[in-house]
Amino acid sequence: MAPSATQQVLLSPAELSYLHTSLSLTPPIRPDGRTPSQFRPLIAETDILPGTNGSARICFADGTEAIVGIKAEVEKSRPSYQASEDQNIAEDDDDEEDEDTRRSEKEAYQKKGLNEWVEMSVEIPGFRDDDSMPVFLAAMLSEALLADGEFTRRLWINRRFHWKLYLDILLLSQPLSYPLPLLSLTTHLALLSTRLPKLKSEQDEDPLFDDDWEASVFLYPRTMETIIARPPVTLLVMAVKDSIIFDPCKEELAVAEVVLAVSVGERSQGVGGAEMDVDSGKARDLRLLAVRTIDPPSRLTPPGVPNALNTATGGTAATAEQTSTQRETLDEEGVWQPPRGGAKRKLIAAMIHKVLEQGGVAEEVLDGLEAVELG
Repeated sequence: MAPSATQQVLLSPAELSYLHTSLSLTPPIRPDGRTPSQFRPLIAETDILPGTNGSARICFADGTEAIVGIKAEVEKSRPSYQASEDQNIAEDDDDEEDEDTRRSEKEAYQKKGLNEWVEMSVEIPGFRDDDSMPVFLAAMLSEALLADGEFTRRLWINRRFHWKLYLDILLLSQPLSYPLPLLSLTTHLALLSTRLPKLKSEQDEDPLFDDDWEASVFLYPRTMETIIARPPVTLLVMAVKDSIIFDPCKEELAVAEVVLAVSVGERSQGVGGAEMDVDSGKARDLRLLAVRTIDPPSRLTPPGVPNALNTATGGTAATAEQTSTQRETLDEEGVWQPPRGGAKRKLIAAMIHKVLEQGGVAEEVLDGLEAVELG
């Protein structure tokens, strides 16, 4: 379970109870007036750092801002004894097979990348690099990016060399709300804008690249004739009773019962797939990459005191033992009690379904990011 990242919200038990009641209505009433699936307005731009292969900046309406810079360098691949042994055995056994089939299988096997070809670091104001907050954020972002193994294949040059990517993620403001969605969306745009020099050498020669940057190729090709896979995005979803809310603010997280970080990606499509999607309006083919539970800050909030136990309203003060027992069993309407225990599987399944459903939030977010102009 990832740690809570938001600063402790200084709200009284009465205010927390009011928020909890408002968010549990159908439809829920959010503090900022948004609908349950509506994201905060944001400003996005790419190619803001001239010394990088790709960069992006996103600023949310509440003032939280993040910048991602990506650098690429050529690195020599480590020889693998197991890979060469398997290759020799396959060549001996496949002498009678078609040469083209054998060559294609061989190339597909060789182009398997390694997770160590990607290095990611997250910097947050007020946190050390080895604090749990940046470490967990970097782990969750890396997990979504490397989940299917397709991303590292893009870094393969030949059997002797590969690209190594360095992703530097910087949160410029204090983490008012959980910053994972902001960092994920910014990383998504930075990867879309990443360009690599065009390769001129062939096969296993030492890499030779074109000096003309205008001839460079995007890490994620943008033409209609190529695969249209996109980097993954991680969305934050919370639940209050039966209400499912996307992109919660810090006040909403203060009363959340369940918080999930859901990472989704887009399945690769073959030649012509992109053109069919654009012309016919076909929905995106999304898939679930990772799910993480986030420890909500609502568990650390002070509980409310019912009038029957409040001496200021004529009640009788309870002993310490009675207080601890009543906190476990008290379920009085209008009295705030921090959530306890875990989440029901049915609720988690409903939250994931809301993200992946056709025409849902994930598609809306990907469509919005696709509209951002790349350099």
